[in-house]
Amino acid sequence: MNIVVLVKLVPDLIEELTIDARGVALDTTWLRLIINEFDDHAIEQGILLKERSGGQLTVVAPDVEGVDDVLYTAAAKGADRLIKLVGDFEGGVNNHALARAFAVVVNELQPNLVLTGVQAHDDLDGPVGPLLAEYLKMPYVGYVAGVTVSDIKTSLRKEYPGGLIAEMEVTLPAVLGIQAAEQPPRYVAVSKVRQAMKTSIIEEQPVPELNPSGGPTVNRMFQPEAAGRATMIEGDVEEIATRLVEILKETGVL
Repeated sequence: MNIVVLVKLVPDLIEELTIDARGVALDTTWLRLIINEFDDHAIEQGILLKERSGGQLTVVAPDVEGVDDVLYTAAAKGADRLIKLVGDFEGGVNNHALARAFAVVVNELQPNLVLTGVQAHDDLDGPVGPLLAEYLKMPYVGYVAGVTVSDIKTSLRKEYPGGLIAEMEVTLPAVLGIQAAEQPPRYVAVSKVRQAMKTSIIEEQPVPELNPSGGPTVNRMFQPEAAGRATMIEGDVEEIATRLVEILKETGVL
């Protein structure tokens, strides 16, 4: 089984995000990037499949700050091959451009199964998975929470609201958007990651000029403006109720 996992790095929402001088993108000077949470689950699901069925697991990521640590961590967990796409990614790219860059590598690797996170919190033009599947002319299934593979088909489990679970089959090769791995992403000690840095090789693969066509054009970004629209009502219960009714009448609700 030849499995490829595609990952992207996203802004860490714990950090304060600022807008650059142009007003159309985030300021990347001090921006901290981390692996997309769902992509981390995709790596875990790929490792589980490799452990059950054998084969090779390749992890591919664009060349941005911090990507080497992400790839070496994947190797420490069990990835066999690491590929870093080298191109103009530092300034930020939309998912159309990223999916086209991924498609070039995936076509060369000829995998049976492609895994990616079902979504990311910076997706402005749709998730990477379905875009990639379109460029590769492969079937796509998203929001997957369980995978069982055979020679030519894969059985999938999808979870729906209300506790409903759907099971389906898809013919390989296919692209899957992973919502949750069958177990939480495993923890690896820093010592094991450092060992992977000594024994694993990150292959660098240049990508053609990035093509962002099809994605949105950002004309302006701005921080939400605070507005004094809250009215604090003081007094006892009757006074508060009376004032509340008055406000609702003044605003036309009652």
